[in-house]
Amino acid sequence: MKDADLDRDIALALRLADAAGAAIRPFFRSGLSAERKADASPVTLADRAAEEAMRAILIAEAPDDTVIGEEMGATPGSSRRSWVLDPIDGTTGFLAGRPLFGTLIALVVEGFPVLGVIDQPILGERWVGVIGRPTTFNGHAVRTRACPQLADAALATTGPHYFDDHDGAHFMSLAAKTDHKRMVMGGDCYNYAMLASGFLDIVCEAGLKLHDWAALVPVVEGAGGTMADWNGEPLHAGSDGHVIAVGDAARLEDVVEALACHH
Repeated sequence: MKDADLDRDIALALRLADAAGAAIRPFFRSGLSAERKADASPVTLADRAAEEAMRAILIAEAPDDTVIGEEMGATPGSSRRSWVLDPIDGTTGFLAGRPLFGTLIALVVEGFPVLGVIDQPILGERWVGVIGRPTTFNGHAVRTRACPQLADAALATTGPHYFDDHDGAHFMSLAAKTDHKRMVMGGDCYNYAMLASGFLDIVCEAGLKLHDWAALVPVVEGAGGTMADWNGEPLHAGSDGHVIAVGDAARLEDVVEALACHH
């Protein structure tokens, strides 16, 4: 993609994040109730309002692009481009009044993410990752940190209850080989932002959908890290939802070996 085209797409993504944040903030810590979706995960008026606000901008400014949103499904377009939206990644944390959720916005071209935004609208924190450019946090470049050996690694995951028994056993195999006394539970997309900023070393999860991880890839990789499936293969639109992020790319092989999982 040409720099001028990328710059336009970045500007559009930032407008989407601004609109989502404006829709979300009035609902935070408001006593908002949640409904249950078919998979039993919670959804609120804030999720829907944020996605509607972003879709309205995309309809006006990128009518040829596909839009894939967590709450409202896919609206097909005629281009090779898809905007992938997760209005509130971490609705459970949002409902608990914890400002560790985020709005995720990705531009995916031919199945691969080229632009990603993680926006935390309560704390005013925003990470932007773009293919071929350094990741920024509120406009300043950030980098992942070195991790000389797996035993030094701080590992994070949203929660053990998101793994089935089989995946959970493999996750615990990885956890046993890291500095497990520093392991972090909870955080959803915020964990990946902290990895990109050099505060965590590994994030490992299963059962993710495209809207859960597409925005994370450019953010993590633009900061010097890497993302892959549990076999170490690059993520793409057809990936099965087993996701790892590694701050020090030299540790990817160690993480895959520790997981020892073949799907």
